[in-house]
Amino acid sequence: MSEATCLRPWQGHEPQLGERVYIDPDCVVLGDVVLGDDCSVWPMTVIRGDMHRIRIGARVSVQDGSVLHITHASDFNPDGFPLTIGDDVTIGHKAILHGCTLGSRILVGMGAIVMDGAVVEDEVIIAAGAVVTPGKHLASGHVYAGNPAKALRPIKESERAFFPYTAGNYVKLKDEYLAAAE
Repeated sequence: MSEATCLRPWQGHEPQLGERVYIDPDCVVLGDVVLGDDCSVWPMTVIRGDMHRIRIGARVSVQDGSVLHITHASDFNPDGFPLTIGDDVTIGHKAILHGCTLGSRILVGMGAIVMDGAVVEDEVIIAAGAVVTPGKHLASGHVYAGNPAKALRPIKESERAFFPYTAGNYVKLKDEYLAAAE
């Protein structure tokens, strides 16, 4: 499968890619989706902007098996919720992000779920397996864990330094994949 077949238009919207984006051929990016520069989308990921928009900033890594979707507009939620992600975000394996807003410099742990209308400020760690319930607001500078997710503790300086490190590490790795495909 080529990149062209994993990028799918939907109702007049085609995914838009920034510079130097790597998308594994074994994933689907569909509809009204914009990926910023130096993003990477790894195997078996689904990014589905079919009933609302998805906007992803620069240097975001979406790990294997993750699902990124939106909340459609309806009588229950007239405006719906797009999915918006800032810069330098690492999304762990099998995470689910659904109609939420994430700031920049965030680590979403493996298997974490962030639900409709939730807002995650900059510089947050969401622990593996955590569930951020609908409409929840996660304040900057904390680690959140559990179901439902609750503030566990403030972020350490070493963890704060990890945000640009891990984003940069995945930029280097996707560059290797892009070079190997040439």
